[in-house]
Amino acid sequence: MLEAAVDGAQITPDDVALAVADASESNGRALPGTLVRNARGKEVRPKTAGQRAFVQSIESNTLTVGIGPAGTGKTFLAVVMAVRALKNREVARLILSRPAVEAGEKLGFLPGDLREKVDPYLRPLYDSLEDLLDGAVVAKYLERGTIEVAPLAYMRGRTLNDAFVILDEAQNATADQLKMFLTRLGAGSKMVVNGDVTQIDLPSGGRSGLRDAARRLGSLDDVGVVELTESDVVRHPLVARIIRAYDDSLPQ
Repeated sequence: MLEAAVDGAQITPDDVALAVADASESNGRALPGTLVRNARGKEVRPKTAGQRAFVQSIESNTLTVGIGPAGTGKTFLAVVMAVRALKNREVARLILSRPAVEAGEKLGFLPGDLREKVDPYLRPLYDSLEDLLDGAVVAKYLERGTIEVAPLAYMRGRTLNDAFVILDEAQNATADQLKMFLTRLGAGSKMVVNGDVTQIDLPSGGRSGLRDAARRLGSLDDVGVVELTESDVVRHPLVARIIRAYDDSLPQ
């Protein structure tokens, strides 16, 4: 931490906690490097061991599957890595997608045209982008098509070349939908698929394909599967306790 501080890094309480965990394991790992600086100039880097493994998998593999509970930073870190790749000109565009599946509410009751109806489902992706880039920059990239945010259904029939592609909330995609999405991968592209298998909102009878995809693809070269846990939750400390309370109450 001293070396990082001398080099100009902004040391946070999360950095201290991660360094303590590393020291207790006697692995002597250095403080994770800064991935990007957000729109306010704050350094962004992994805050837990699980997040570090997730970032390393994205760096090392063409496809990474991230599975973990709410608050573990899956969406945000995937967008961070995408923005970094775009800034470094490793890709020409970002494509961010989510299944437009209702969490107890019906899409048809929302006002407006199709885009206005689906935008609320894609809002978390916009939030992550706007935390990393100035709002005017995000708007410019969206207008030019450098960044595309679209429902999963819009991916069918496409080949996604020279792109960093993210599918968020993938637990709400069926096995067939996930196969369709995964096979969109084109030359020069990188893909991240994220989801929380404890928060499935598919209609009755629908079966999530996320765990099945992780099982099928985990042994393939150039594919990484990372499981995050409640210890990787980086929201309010109460979130980890809420997750634990619900997990403890599940029927055995």
